[in-house]
Amino acid sequence: MNAEKVEFSRTAGKPIRCRAAVAREAGEPLVIEEVIVAPPKSREVRIKIICTSLCFSDITFWRLKVPPACFPRILGHEAVGVVESVAEDVHELAPGDTVLPIFLPDCAECTDCQSNKSNLCSKFPFHVASMMPRDGTSRFTDLKGETLFHFIYTSSFSEYTVVDVASVTKIDPAIPPNRACLLSCGVSTGVGAALRTANVESGSTVAIFGLGAIGLAVAEGARIAGAKRIIGVDINPDKHEIGKKFGLTDFVDSRSCGNKSISQVITDMTDGGADYCFECVGLASLVHEAYACCRKGWGKTVVVGVDKPGSQLTFSSFEVLHMGKTLVGSLYGGLKPKTDVPMLIKKYLDKELELDKFVTHEVNFEEINRAFELLLQGKSLRCVIWMDK
Repeated sequence: MNAEKVEFSRTAGKPIRCRAAVAREAGEPLVIEEVIVAPPKSREVRIKIICTSLCFSDITFWRLKVPPACFPRILGHEAVGVVESVAEDVHELAPGDTVLPIFLPDCAECTDCQSNKSNLCSKFPFHVASMMPRDGTSRFTDLKGETLFHFIYTSSFSEYTVVDVASVTKIDPAIPPNRACLLSCGVSTGVGAALRTANVESGSTVAIFGLGAIGLAVAEGARIAGAKRIIGVDINPDKHEIGKKFGLTDFVDSRSCGNKSISQVITDMTDGGADYCFECVGLASLVHEAYACCRKGWGKTVVVGVDKPGSQLTFSSFEVLHMGKTLVGSLYGGLKPKTDVPMLIKKYLDKELELDKFVTHEVNFEEINRAFELLLQGKSLRCVIWMDK
């Protein structure tokens, strides 16, 4: 038995005192403090986090002042770790397993999880959860005994976290941790949107609205699929050169379109519209632009960006009937965590999926607020935060 497993055997079944970065107020710097992480209950595992990366969704809910925001909360949802202990009724995972906690549950039991047509679990429907899914309680308290809220079933900004087995995927430990964590959310979402939701075909034309990490991951997926032309749209002209590393062939500066709309520019560039359009920002106006410039008859528009609650889309029934286009949403890229994430890891190990170029910065846990600053300033795609390096 190695040293880590000996350590785990000593802590199993007991509360663990460790460090966490706690969001105590909306938009205020995270506070690194000691917290208590309770043992896992039925169908749960406790995970020692190795490293975690920062996704813009963390920033969105860190800044949000209205529900589903709640404080104090432990954010974080892109991570890799090692199972420290499991509840007595957990048999599919064991201490020492390398795992990804993933925000989208995959229970493997419900009709949806057993079907290859959906990745939307009906036993544990996704929502911005603040507690554990089965009993609605928290596994985190601070040293004063105050409850700390969870974040979308994961809460990876803590040295230890407790996650339901439905949200844990066992992975090949051969992949480096600072690459594996990317597959918990952003990169998988973008690559999956291209490969799984849209099923981009070789030789096709793709237009991507928004070249953040997820938009660039869509480009990476389209590149893998063999798209002939990959057009990126962004307000930042610097994204043109960055995008070339991910397969971008063309770039449209949305602030320099003159009297034309973005959709008109892309329709002209593609002689009638792109085969596949992806909205990766989270703006209803861009969904309309993407839909307008996907080709009539077979064009498909995929909504990947997360818009503010209550945002509405409006299409004329005439347009829907006569244009023959498809509009579809893509949560986690349409991927089923327990089966598709190992597939992506194999693509990385086979040097087909290029993850290295997504990581622009790496910091220690004590510098987590710097990771927030880098992302807010537009200086990073993904910043990896090491718990102990």
